[in-house]
Amino acid sequence: MRYYFTGFFCLMFLWAMSQDNYIIQTKGKKVVISPTLWGLFFEDINRAADGGIYAEMVKNRSFDYPKPMTGWTTWPSNRVRDGIFLVTNQIADNAADPKYMTVAIQPGDTVGLINEGFGGMAIKKGLAYALTLRYRQLTNGVHLRIFLFNSQNRPIGHDAITLLPPTGDWQEQTITITAGDTTTKGKLLIIFEGAGKIDVDRISLFPTDTWRGRPGGLRADLVQRLADLHPGFLRFPGGCIVEGNQLIHRYQWKHTIGPLQAREPVQSIWADDVPERQTPDYMESFGLGFMEYFQLCEDIGAAPLPIVNCGMSCQFDAAEVTPINELEPYIHDALDLVEFANGDVETTWGARRAALGHPASFHLTLLGVGNENWGPQYAERLALFTRAIKEKYPYMQLVNATGYSPNIPVFKYMDSVLRTRHADVIDEHFYNKSEWFLQNATRYDHYDRGGPKIFVGEYAAQSDRIGSMKNVNNLKTALAEAAFMTGIERNADVVTMASYAPLFAHVTDWQWTPDLVWFDNARSYATPNYYVQQLFSLNRGSATLPMLFQGQPVCGQDSSWATACVDSAAGELILKLVNPSAKAESRSIELKDARFIDKAKVSTLSGYVDEVNSMEKPATLAPLSAELPTEAKRLKIDLAPYSLTVMRVKIK
Repeated sequence: MRYYFTGFFCLMFLWAMSQDNYIIQTKGKKVVISPTLWGLFFEDINRAADGGIYAEMVKNRSFDYPKPMTGWTTWPSNRVRDGIFLVTNQIADNAADPKYMTVAIQPGDTVGLINEGFGGMAIKKGLAYALTLRYRQLTNGVHLRIFLFNSQNRPIGHDAITLLPPTGDWQEQTITITAGDTTTKGKLLIIFEGAGKIDVDRISLFPTDTWRGRPGGLRADLVQRLADLHPGFLRFPGGCIVEGNQLIHRYQWKHTIGPLQAREPVQSIWADDVPERQTPDYMESFGLGFMEYFQLCEDIGAAPLPIVNCGMSCQFDAAEVTPINELEPYIHDALDLVEFANGDVETTWGARRAALGHPASFHLTLLGVGNENWGPQYAERLALFTRAIKEKYPYMQLVNATGYSPNIPVFKYMDSVLRTRHADVIDEHFYNKSEWFLQNATRYDHYDRGGPKIFVGEYAAQSDRIGSMKNVNNLKTALAEAAFMTGIERNADVVTMASYAPLFAHVTDWQWTPDLVWFDNARSYATPNYYVQQLFSLNRGSATLPMLFQGQPVCGQDSSWATACVDSAAGELILKLVNPSAKAESRSIELKDARFIDKAKVSTLSGYVDEVNSMEKPATLAPLSAELPTEAKRLKIDLAPYSLTVMRVKIK
């Protein structure tokens, strides 16, 4: 009897110990993880496009801003007579490119135009810069010289343009200028001298080290930030700019393809939508247009997810709507977009794509209709879009909006409508304090497994409050997001896509914070939130595995959040563990029906809870790598205070 009780208590002790372990059953129920689970949301906010990822260095290159001299000054200002520089509005001839500059000079005149760029031009010693001039020479005799200046107004590069003989029509020439020095606050000077008259429609300057060397392309360092995340999808072009604060300013994809002079610029909704950060010179030139977006998706291996306007402007502003009986052009734009992306070269828009240099399909399968729209007016318009798109393209998966927050009544209304209609994908947005993300890691545990899929289209933990100018990207917010993301991954059968927002922000020219990547005209730095996204994306895995603590998913019961998945191709178990508390935690992970066969490769993001990265200290918070020994059935790890730990280990 004594031996019986001794054995009984030993078994009870071992059972109790196992209850304190994290138990993983590799042969338990697996949930396939979509390759699109972790992706990107791009919107032209915070100078993300013009002045950001779009590498054009000249602000207002075609004089088409509402104030046509925005970004430009004349030189020398005290010697320029009235009539030398004259802006003509040709809107009746070309509404997409309505203005141009006429320069009329007399013998002996030497005058110029200076462009300041977007808060200065970043110029690198030894790099060639491509200057393109689109002009119409009215008389012979005008000579042009081009200078790059540093912040002390000293020339660091120069060349001349020999103009082509006049033809009476617009002509275009490109020259390259190699910089002899480096500056972050450079300027461009165009000198006109001689005698004669010339119309100038565009003055453009690009570095030649753009992404993949494409002329007129994208900033390579910022695109590399995106590529390094290995995103499953890219949602574009927004965001609120899809809607505009009035329908005339909505995003129209057909206005963003083809020659630059055919791309009609509009004032951004972000020019005046944030009272504390007014940016009256915030325009969308659409140099980064839909062809460039699709090409970017292809480059970085991301599935394209374009969003189209549904006949509604931003509901935070005028809430302007197109009458139902006038909605047909909007629907046709959506149908034509699918044809542009996928259509055979014999189709109208497929031929247009091929003419732009891409005869192959972009393999579009995802399309969003509306952004943060809600209410019966949205539901009515969405039904018409859905019917038309599904009739012509039944394979297209449509993303449907539910407004801007789950904490408002209209969310419940839209969610109910969309579930009744058996919608493909429901888009949910979350901007809340860090504590909300910790508390809501179980949000999707009880969603209907047979209902619509979920797209967590925008989310970011706020260090202060939503819309606050005081929000920062500190470690606390990053770990809160990581905890929430464990809940997304655990429910990969319900949530098939998720993306942090916003993506980019210029360090001095922003309207919204927090943001994933911050940049100036020459450099960028990644936030701890970026590294959280990267650690999850690079370690996505192919299927989730049950990971239990005391019979329940690991969701904060012991101040930790955790998930497990398997990478079938690599034969590896992937563990993600979040410790947002102030003390170190020891954890033991037990395999029930497999064994570890190698050391674990460990990546850890940790630090002080209020720490942030900056341009001066970009790596204050960044993942560190290490190896950890394992036993056959057990792995023990110490979780640092305020940390995200990701482990990969071979199993059999």
